[in-house]
Amino acid sequence: MEHDSGELDGLVRKRIRALRVAQGWSLEDLASRARLSQSTLSRIENGQRRLALDQLVTLARALNTSLDQLVETAADDVVSNPTHDAAHGLMRWSVRADPGMTVVRHRMVDPPPDNLSRLRAHPGREWLVVLSGTAILLLGNRRFRVETNQAAEFPTMLPHAIGVESGPCEVLGIFDRDARRGHQTREDAKADRAPR
Repeated sequence: MEHDSGELDGLVRKRIRALRVAQGWSLEDLASRARLSQSTLSRIENGQRRLALDQLVTLARALNTSLDQLVETAADDVVSNPTHDAAHGLMRWSVRADPGMTVVRHRMVDPPPDNLSRLRAHPGREWLVVLSGTAILLLGNRRFRVETNQAAEFPTMLPHAIGVESGPCEVLGIFDRDARRGHQTREDAKADRAPR
């Protein structure tokens, strides 16, 4: 979607104010952080002062964001569809804002391994939420029961495995780039060993 300069100008001004308010900051608070006068900041937010690039950079920094995020426009492709990995029973979504992140929906039916030597470790971080059923997360020498609507987040350098307690379990996981690579390598190795 194309924005004309007037629309973008108004969007940026609204975004500055919204970010300030979300932080719980007054005009004075943000003006102090951005080293601007309170009246200058007020005129920027209200459209009574021209937006200058140097001020936008300073405001972005003060608001703990980037200039790109401050001026980005809405995208037409807000909705994304999953790719289906039938071989592993997975649906995957990529996260456009961070191409290294992947969201995976997985229906599990197997319990976690009973032999702790089968736990795997790899670089990265994982976050998962149990959508239905009860999952068992083995993490190092600890065992966690993760029930419906509960989430778990852990560094994947700890040896780990996940399975079901009893009956099927559906999990939604978010993997950073390194964790995704660790799982892809493992899944590809399983697929190669599977009878054809």
